[in-house]
Amino acid sequence: MSEQIIMNMVSLVLGIMLFFSFILAPMIFKVLPPDNAGVFIRAIFPYYYLVNLLILGLVSGFYIFYQTFILDFYLVFTSALLFFFNLVYLMPKINKLKDERNEKAFKISHFISVVINFAQLVMLGIVLA
Repeated sequence: MSEQIIMNMVSLVLGIMLFFSFILAPMIFKVLPPDNAGVFIRAIFPYYYLVNLLILGLVSGFYIFYQTFILDFYLVFTSALLFFFNLVYLMPKINKLKDERNEKAFKISHFISVVINFAQLVMLGIVLA
């Protein structure tokens, strides 16, 4: 039963990630004026990172509780750490660079966040495979 709960929670995170990345974020920039879109993205993405961090943190806790240190644990735990990194370091840095109009550094930092997001999608996909 605990394995099914873990798989459901990982599926939930994967679904949230796919929805935010491929539906919500592009739609925000399509529907809202650029200034409003930026404000909305800044308001919603901390919750994206936090909710996914909490869910994967709980899943990691299940693995630790059941002393199941298999590849899936390391993939889930690494994904959780990356959500934490994005939440507390990279996202504030990206926002600061945007505010400073440092486009080159902003684009590089944003690209790093996209690569991290893609890596997390792959890692969680492996867990579900």
